[in-house]
Formats: sequence, C-alpha cells, structure tokens
Amino acid sequence: MNKVMLANGGEAVKAEYTEQVISEYSGNPFIEALPPIFSQDEVVEKIAIYPPYNDKERELDKQYKVHIVQRLFQVFQPLMIHLDLESRISRIIRQGYLARNPFDPKYISTFQEGYDAIQNMNYDLNNNEFFRSTGLGLSIVGISGIGKTTAINRIITMYPQIIVHSKYKETKFSMYQLTWLKIDCPHDGSLKGLCVDFFLKIDSLLGTDYYKKFGQSRLSVNTMLPVMAQIAKNCGLGVLIIDEIQHLNGARSGGGDNMLNFFVKLVNTFGVSTILVGTPKALSVLQSEFRQARRGSGQGDMVWDRLKKDQSWELLLNAIWDYQWTRKTTSLNKEIIDIFYEESQGITDIAVKLYAMSQTRAIMTGKEEITSDLIKAVAHENLKLVKPMLDALKSGDIKKIAQYEDVSTIDTDFLGFIERERHTINLEMKIEALKRTQRKKEQEFKTNKAEEAILKLIDLNISPNNAQKLVEKILKDENEVELNEIVVRAIQLIPDSEKKNKKTNKNNKENKNDIRNIVEEGRINRVSAYESLKNIGLIKSYNDDFLSLCGMI
Repeated sequence: MNKVMLANGGEAVKAEYTEQVISEYSGNPFIEALPPIFSQDEVVEKIAIYPPYNDKERELDKQYKVHIVQRLFQVFQPLMIHLDLESRISRIIRQGYLARNPFDPKYISTFQEGYDAIQNMNYDLNNNEFFRSTGLGLSIVGISGIGKTTAINRIITMYPQIIVHSKYKETKFSMYQLTWLKIDCPHDGSLKGLCVDFFLKIDSLLGTDYYKKFGQSRLSVNTMLPVMAQIAKNCGLGVLIIDEIQHLNGARSGGGDNMLNFFVKLVNTFGVSTILVGTPKALSVLQSEFRQARRGSGQGDMVWDRLKKDQSWELLLNAIWDYQWTRKTTSLNKEIIDIFYEESQGITDIAVKLYAMSQTRAIMTGKEEITSDLIKAVAHENLKLVKPMLDALKSGDIKKIAQYEDVSTIDTDFLGFIERERHTINLEMKIEALKRTQRKKEQEFKTNKAEEAILKLIDLNISPNNAQKLVEKILKDENEVELNEIVVRAIQLIPDSEKKNKKTNKNNKENKNDIRNIVEEGRINRVSAYESLKNIGLIKSYNDDFLSLCGMI
C-alpha cells in the first residue's frame, strides 16, 4: 500500500480497492480497502516474530550475553488460539462495516442527523429507524501473563490503522477510515476517563481537537456517548478494542447497571464492533446481565486459559529454546519440558522469564549450561512472589484459585535479578579479565615466536607448508621452547615429514589433471594459478558466459 503523511505528521495509507470473493462485502469501500482475508499460513508469517540469532554470540563475554538474552522477550510464536483470534477479528471488522456503507443513502442520513442532534444538544441517538447495527461484540477473558494484549497487538497491526480515501469508482470520496482503535481502561475505574481517552486517541491519530471540545467540558458519560458515536461515524471506525476492563469500578462509574448500559450502547449506538479484554476479575461485569453477555458473544466468548501441556506448549518452548547463548548447548527434552510446565503452570509470561533468568544465571556463574537443577533453583529463588498463585493452580482447588482473581504474574523483577547476579560475581569477572589479558599476551608471544621459527626454516630451504606444520607440532606439545630449540627440533623431524610428503606427491603426480599438480607446475614456471587453470580450459572466458551472451551482464 502507498503510504501518505497526514497534516499532523502521522502516517496513513492510500486506499486501494480489491475485488471481494464474498458478495456482501462488494460495493463497500470500507471493506474493499482492507487487506485480503488471510489464510492461516499467511497469518503465521505476518504475526510471528523470530529475532536474529547468531551462533557465534555464544562465544562473547558474559557482560554482552546478558544483554542479548533480553532478545527472548521479542519472540512471538503463533499458536492455534492466535489463529482463532485473528479469524474472529477479521470477521468482526468486516461484519461491522456491512450496515455502514458510506454509499448507502440510509446510512448517509445518520451522519447529518447525528451532527444536527449534537448541535441542538440532543444527545439521544437511538431513534434512527433506518439504521440497524451489524456491529458485533467479542469478550476475551484470560489470566494475566497469558499474552492476550500482545496477541491482539500483533493481529491488529496486520491492518493499516488509517486509510485515506479520495475516489471510489469514479466518484469523489474524501474520508479517513480508522480501521481499529485500542484504548486501555483508566486505573481509576471511571467510564468518563475512558471516554476522555477515546477523544485523546482520536486527536493524536487524526489531528482533530475533540478533547478540547468535549473532553475538557463537564459533560456526563451519557452525553459523551452520542458524541463518541458521531466521531466513530466520521472516521469510519472499524473495531473498538477496550483492554484491561477489570479496572472499571462500578462505584466510580455510577453503578454496575450504568457500566452494563454503557457496553451495550457501544455496539447499539456506535454500530461499531467492540472487543472487551480483561482478566477473570472482569467476569462479574460481563456475566451479571444476559443482554451484555449476548452482545459480548457476537463471535463467541473467548476464555483464554493457561496453556495445557500439549503440542502448543512444546511449540512455544521449541521457539524460545532456539535462542540459547550459553557456551554449552542443552537439548530440549521431556524432562525440561515438564519442569518448565511445573514451575510456570502454563503461563507463557512466567515460562519466558524463567528461561531468560536460567540462561542469565548459567552465563553469569560461568557454568555456561542450562540444567534441570539450575532451572528449579532459579524458579525457587526468583518466583517467590507468584508462588502462592502457582501453588493454587497446581492444586486444582477451585476455592484456592478463586482467592487470586487475576492469577496475576506479579513482576518478577528480571532486571533486579540480573543486577544481583552481577554483584555476586563482580570480583570473579575482574579476575577473569586479568586472566584473559595475560592469555592474550602469551598467545601474541607464542605467535611471534612461531612466525620467526617458520621464517628460519624457510631460509634453510624447507617449504613454507612443511615448516608451519613442524613448528605447530612442536608448540602443540610444549609451549615453553626457545626459538633456536624449535628450529633444531624441526630439522630433526624433517626426514619423516619428507617421506610422507614424497609419497603424497607421487600419488598426486599420477593424475595429470589434479588441480594441485597443475597449480604447482605453474608456480615453478612462474605462472599464476588463475592463468594455469585457464590455459587448460578449467576457467571459462567472461565473453563465453551464458549471461553475457544473453545480454544480462
């Protein structure tokens, strides 16, 4: 898609309309401008994140590797639940646009009516007899740390957030289309704060001033809602995603009934598909009244539980296990798979953190190997804050689990863990640095001594290749050898070496086409290896190259 810059400095894409396979999606520019309906393979390719990995990084010093371990948190491995969620979001966006075709006269009339109503301070927009919402609802409930928000963020980025329309089928059509908008519930739990965040997000994306007009005023939630509905129409909003709905507080929002009415009107009044996302704590809001439960089930409720110890769990571990920076690599076996599940109880956030901390511990202590005992020790020492929740999950006791509404992954303080590890081995690292400096000096001295010995042997008419092998053999057996002694020992070893060399040369000369013989003969005659091979036809001329004859190079 062609990108365009907006007046406020934001980025959008220019609308490109595609023919629709599904008949009811045709003739609607909001739908035709969307990306195609993707296959599962395409979805996996688009949402997966596999950061770069270089096996040579395992040889780096520990102070670098503990930084590289952070790369683990970038990995995103698509699972079946992600494919299911993507399909639902794809349907929700398109179905919500069915009744909101900007070229449908009935829908166009709602634009003017909504504008007039707000101008006349009439904030009841529920009386339009021509408009029938096709907006759908979806409620996603899952424990903290399972990856709900991350998955949603990966999926919605498959859609350009802002599409600029200018012309549709030879008809002038100037409009912004906001395919999705995601907002988080404010921590104070108020619905008014949620409405204000809506105005602020729209302003930041489109350069409007809705917050100044409506957010700073003393309008109540009931009067803000129609304004939000009109704004949603003006920008062709496809789906509104409200995350962290467990933060909503009935007392701060005017009571539980008021909250439920608000969610119902989001779909009825906006005509915009709405996705509500929260932890199990939000169930009391979503299930306390049937009509909201019905709205939230437009594409089926999605209860996002912790992973079971099945193929999805193994797929996740295999994805992160490829990122291993210890010098000794450890294979992912059944024992380790079981230990990770036991210590994390299928909560992906804890599993990834535990793997990162285990690698960090192995690297910083110099063990450079991930073992079962190491994983258990790291879990025991650094998952103490979440241990009560994990123990409740292990027990399977509903009463114990119910004590923790969100089964929350309390911050395991990963950076603090690394800092503590650094302090415990600070002296060790300094000593190791001194040792490396000493070894480097010794290696340089050894290299210089070897080079001098080889040069002396070459002066004695010994071939460079033979001289190098002899010197390396002597220094391999013993480092502390004087230069003159190296030369003497090398000369003593020459007879055996020459015998082997003559035998090899005899075998090589039996084959006149042996490249080594051709190059060696050329060297004797002061001809380069390239010319020697070219003279016998093993190197073709550029002018005879197929690509050259075809005019391609």
